[in-house]
Amino acid sequence: MPHRRFEGGREYLLRLEHGRDWREQIEELAEEEGVDAAWFNGMGAATEATIWCYDQDRKEYMSKTFDEPFEVAMAVGNVSFLDGERFAHTHVLLTREDGSTVGGHLDSATAFAGEVYLRELEGRVEREHDEVADLDLWSDGSLGV
Repeated sequence: MPHRRFEGGREYLLRLEHGRDWREQIEELAEEEGVDAAWFNGMGAATEATIWCYDQDRKEYMSKTFDEPFEVAMAVGNVSFLDGERFAHTHVLLTREDGSTVGGHLDSATAFAGEVYLRELEGRVEREHDEVADLDLWSDGSLGV
């Protein structure tokens, strides 16, 4: 099982700006602060969202856009590098007014309000293409293998 021990680094609280993309703001913070690896969680609200769900048989993402207000009950993810750029791999659970939910891999969401806690991991994590899953996963080299 590929793994690596990381020491915790700096910690950040980020208040997302209204009308801007959730992931983009996390990536922007990481870029500005020179964060090469991190784990984060957040909550708040969004005015719309595009969620991806990975079809494991066809090995492709299915995209669904929701143009409605949501509570962001949970956003969780990590920061690593994908194709040389910082990437905030984010999963969300979104709730509707009636209590029903949608969730999955967050492609984009327009923030109405949001609060994110991000903890830097001392080191750098790269993503590379995994042939079996046909996904960009943490590289063995990033995990010390």
